Amino acid sequence: MFQRRIGRGRALPLAIAVLAVAALGAGLAFAQGGGNDKDKPAQQAEKPKGKADKSAPKPDQPEADVVTGVDEVRPAPGSFGADVPLTYQGPPPSEVKDELIGPHELLRAGEFDLDAGTVELPLYRGTVDGDTVWYILTDTSDRDEADSLGLNFSPKLKYGDVEFGAREGTLVSENSIAFEQGTVDFGPEHEVVPAEGENAFPPSTAEPGSVGSDDYSPLVKVTNTNTVYNAPIISSASDEELQAISEGDEIDYSKVHDKVVDVDLKNETVTLTLTTGFSFARPILYLSTDANDAAVAALEGATLAPGLQDLTVGGDDGAFSAIERIFIATNGPTGADNPQRQGLNSALEDGGSPLNVFGGIPTIATDYSPLWDANIYSWTKEAIDKGYRSRNFEEFRILGLAQQGHITGPDGEPFGSSGVIINCPVAFRLL
Repeated sequence: MFQRRIGRGRALPLAIAVLAVAALGAGLAFAQGGGNDKDKPAQQAEKPKGKADKSAPKPDQPEADVVTGVDEVRPAPGSFGADVPLTYQGPPPSEVKDELIGPHELLRAGEFDLDAGTVELPLYRGTVDGDTVWYILTDTSDRDEADSLGLNFSPKLKYGDVEFGAREGTLVSENSIAFEQGTVDFGPEHEVVPAEGENAFPPSTAEPGSVGSDDYSPLVKVTNTNTVYNAPIISSASDEELQAISEGDEIDYSKVHDKVVDVDLKNETVTLTLTTGFSFARPILYLSTDANDAAVAALEGATLAPGLQDLTVGGDDGAFSAIERIFIATNGPTGADNPQRQGLNSALEDGGSPLNVFGGIPTIATDYSPLWDANIYSWTKEAIDKGYRSRNFEEFRILGLAQQGHITGPDGEPFGSSGVIINCPVAFRLL
């Protein structure tokens, strides 16, 4: 298989890398619009121009019986088919215990708009070599910090402090972090051109819109607190440049992350798009910010973060592992009105999310990490011919199908890690 060289002499299979990101990055890019490319090919969904308008009415569904975006995974009310209305039923069990069935905000620092599929988060100012950078906080290795700031608790993050896996920072005056290394250039033109012919992926061109330096990772170890945070840089703009974006009607994506749909500098917040998926049969929304491969970052609408290459993959749940697994179908069922639809082919052909399956997330398991090791799988021809192919919702069903030989890695390769890591903090559990 053709090998593509990436950062510091490492190699990842390009086809696998592209498949991974197509699965992840499609998300709301297909379900609700994404990317900021000019002159996009017709196969790609256009991102809404300008800023998100929360007062705008919810758009009509494309056609009868076709549901996209968050509505595709949003559960029906418990009163459906019952003899009493929803108002007669008790509160969701999740209001009693977080781990029970029902909606639950995981990233409590955020304000969610479920119709738009977005989250509004605090915007933090820091410095790198004296220059201003803007970042968000989503996860931390400290449980008390997670509780007090409304972040996700991820004990695995401390194992990310390997070589460039986590950059260092120091807490300084005015509650600011002075990062010791790691910059992001948001100037490159984000360009993705699908391949011609029967399959749109791997794309013929895949260039990310934001590129980190060789020592950039979204993780930071704050040296004078000894805590590791997931703190992706989402802008390197000056105060004046970000103020202009905040006050204007359009987002300048040469200055900010491609997931940004609104900046409110006065209130120090930023609004970003979310992606739909599943974890142990529960629908979730997650935020995708970084990837360790350029092709992955391009299709994901994320930042290329070379520092993540220093983290070990394939050791999910083993001692000292910083990662958790995500499962991505290449050839799941298709059809926009098919309730079984899932995977890359469907995302590209039908315009919906690929509906990827995550391993453990907070409230469901103890092994959550926002750093996801992409396990890509394909249904075998025999399984398809026998009618076994359907939508998958949870990890152990997928592992069982692989053990039974009904799914494999792409092109019949062994099932397992692709070598791609994507930074995807989980934000909201819908059920």
